[in-house]
Formats: sequence, C-alpha cells, structure tokens
Amino acid sequence: MTRGGLLPGAPFPVGRPRRLRTTPALRRLVAETRLHPAELVLPVFVREGAEAPVPISAMPGVVQHTLDSLVEEARRCVDAGVGGIMLFGVPSAKDGRGSGADDPEGILNVALRRVVEAVGDDLVVMSDLCLDEFTDHGHCGVLADDGSVDNDATLERYASMALAQAATGTPVLGLSGMMDGQVGHVRAALDAAGHTDTAILAYAAKYTSGLYGPFREAVQSSLVGDRATYQQDPANGREALRELEADIAEGADLVMVKPAGPHLDVVAAAAAVSPVPVAAYQISGEYSQIVAAAERGWIDRDRVVDESLLGIRRAGASIVLSYFALEAAARL
Repeated sequence: MTRGGLLPGAPFPVGRPRRLRTTPALRRLVAETRLHPAELVLPVFVREGAEAPVPISAMPGVVQHTLDSLVEEARRCVDAGVGGIMLFGVPSAKDGRGSGADDPEGILNVALRRVVEAVGDDLVVMSDLCLDEFTDHGHCGVLADDGSVDNDATLERYASMALAQAATGTPVLGLSGMMDGQVGHVRAALDAAGHTDTAILAYAAKYTSGLYGPFREAVQSSLVGDRATYQQDPANGREALRELEADIAEGADLVMVKPAGPHLDVVAAAAAVSPVPVAAYQISGEYSQIVAAAERGWIDRDRVVDESLLGIRRAGASIVLSYFALEAAARL
C-alpha cells in the first residue's frame, strides 16, 4: 500500500496546499473569489420632513437622510465606485392602503427623482417597491376584512406604485413584498404604460427573520406581529427555488435572497440554476451584530465585514446589498 497515493520512498506529503498561501501576493494571485465595489449596493433611508440626518440607534453609523444628505451620500457612492443604491422612504403619515407609496410627491418618489437626476448616469438607482413603510398596520400589503393580507388586492397597489416609481426614471424596481404573482402583475403594468426598459429585481426568497429588527426602527415600522404568512419559512430551502423559478417565468430581470448570511445555501442553489443575476441582501441585523461585536472589541470590524461580504460572493451572489458597501468599497 502506498501512503496517500504516493510512490514508495517518496517524501510525505508531495501535495502541500500551503505552498500557495506563503505570501500575500501569492494568495492574491490564486484567490478564487474577488470582491469589487461595482458589485455592492448601498441601502439608504430618506425621512420626510427631516432637517438633518437622524441617527438610527439600532444601526450605529446609519441614518435617516434628508433629501440633500441623501444626494450627497449617492455622490459618495459614485466616487467610491459602488455599483448601486437602494432607496427606502420614511413617510410622516401612513394609512391602511399606503397612499404615500404611489403619490408622485410622496417622500420615496421625490427622493428617487432627486437621486436619479443627480447621479443616474453613474450609479444604478434602485427603489424599494413595498407598502410596509407606508401602511399604518405595517404589513407589506392591504388587509382583507378578516385582517389577513389580501394578495390580489395588494398586486393592484404594487402596480400603481411601480408606475409612480418608473415615472421618476428609476431603472430598477425592487419588489420585496413576497405576494404571489407580483412580478408578472407589475411587469404587465409597466409594459402597458411603455416602461419596457424598467427592470425588476424580485425578492424571490425573502425569509421571515428576527434579523429585521433594526430595519423596523430605521423605517419606523408600525408592524405588530410578523409576516410569516407571506415571507418564507426559514426551515424551507427547496421552496426558494420554486419562488425563484416563478419570478423568472413572470419576467424578473434579477432575483434576490434575503437575509444573506443565514441562507448562503439558498444563495448557492439559486446561483446554480438562475439564468439571471442573483443578488443577496446583508440585512440590518447582520450589520448590527458585526458593529456591536466590533464596538466591544470582540472582533476586528474591517476583517469581519470583508469576510462576510466575500462569503456572500463566494456562495454565488453577483450583487450584494449591504450597509457596509461604502466602507468596504473604500478598502477595496
């Protein structure tokens, strides 16, 4: 018998993978995955009526922007080479149907116009297309008489919201509500209105998660309870591929998995079969965990941030949404 497949008398071992790890230059040369600023998207919040940026206590370093500071942040993204920016609106008033979502003068649509006008040629501007920030009950759709989320009535609101966002010149609309048929319904509405070039980023696998907590502060969510009847169960992986296939069949131009870190297996499975680019969203709770541990001196912030983003890329995501996008881009 030979030892490890070696010839008798040969020194052990012949194969030494450590040879390719001996210097930083050699490790860089043989790296299998690389991270580039152009693959990163920065999620941002804009607050109606804010006169100065408002810090978000659960997300140290992240703020609710004014319209002016939002444009400045978008310009910083351009200067850093970041690929895109995703806007979330924080309105001053809410109602049961989320009227501010498709109001041309609603905070999100005003902000989208401002950012598109300022940096639209240099940065991919993305919108959050969902009702949760705009409803007084905090759900991602309109409610039926029994208090459940009415899937098909919600689709009509999404279509109206999509037309309002497309009218701002926003090139990519992020459908995040997880309603059945949302991509096909919005695609049909956009095409009928002549917005055939407006792309849809479908949140194909958006899991219900405890890691959304800081985000709910960021958008001043009114939600009581959870969204388990429409967001995916974290126990299910195959179901995510069913959702992905349906969204692509309905016309999605890009698909996304959210949260990223707990579902890297789903990111990998999606990337293995998807004919369109796969994005993954490193969400608020993932951000806050890293920041909190780093503030206590338990981890090296820069190293862990870069490692977490690289892991998402290695899993197969070609686009990563992260609140670390700007700081990571500066190092890259």
